[in-house]
Amino acid sequence: MRKDRWVLRAVGLLAVSFALMTTVSLAAEAGSSGDPLVTLSYLNGTFMDTILQRVDQKIAERTGQAYTPVSPSGDDNVSSFTVVTLSAGQVLTGDVGCEVMLRIGTASCVSSSAPGLIDETTAAVLNDGGDLVTNHLYMMTIEGRGIQAGSGTTKLMVRGGYTLS
Repeated sequence: MRKDRWVLRAVGLLAVSFALMTTVSLAAEAGSSGDPLVTLSYLNGTFMDTILQRVDQKIAERTGQAYTPVSPSGDDNVSSFTVVTLSAGQVLTGDVGCEVMLRIGTASCVSSSAPGLIDETTAAVLNDGGDLVTNHLYMMTIEGRGIQAGSGTTKLMVRGGYTLS
C-alpha cells in the first residue's frame, strides 16, 4: 500500500505541474518578453513592412521640413524669382541671402572686400570685378554686395531683397 501512495503522489504532482505550465503558457503572449520566440516569416513579413513604413514616414516628414522655405517677412513668394532688367552701368545691390542668375547680357561683381559673391553652381567665390557666368546662380552672403551691368541690356533673375542704383 505504501507503493501505491508514492505512485499516487507522483501522479498528483505531475498533474498539478502540468496545470501550472499550461496556465503560464496560455497567459504568455507570443513575441513578448515572457515568450521572445519570433519566426522568420514574421520578421520578413509583418515586422519588416511596419518598420519600412515608419522609415518612409519619417523621411517624408523630414524632407518636407528641410525644403520648406521660410520667409522672415511672412511673404509666401519666397521661392519665386523676379526678372530684373538693368541698363549699362546700373548696379543691383542685394540683401544678405539674395540670389541672382545672369540670363542675358554681361555683368560683374561689385564688392568692397572678399568674398564678393558665392557661385552656387560651382561653389566658387567671385570677387570684385569678376565677370558673372550666364545661367550660374550667385548668392550675396555679406551686406553691400552687388552686380553691375555691362554694356547693353542685362537681364537677371533675382530671388530676395535688392535695391537698384
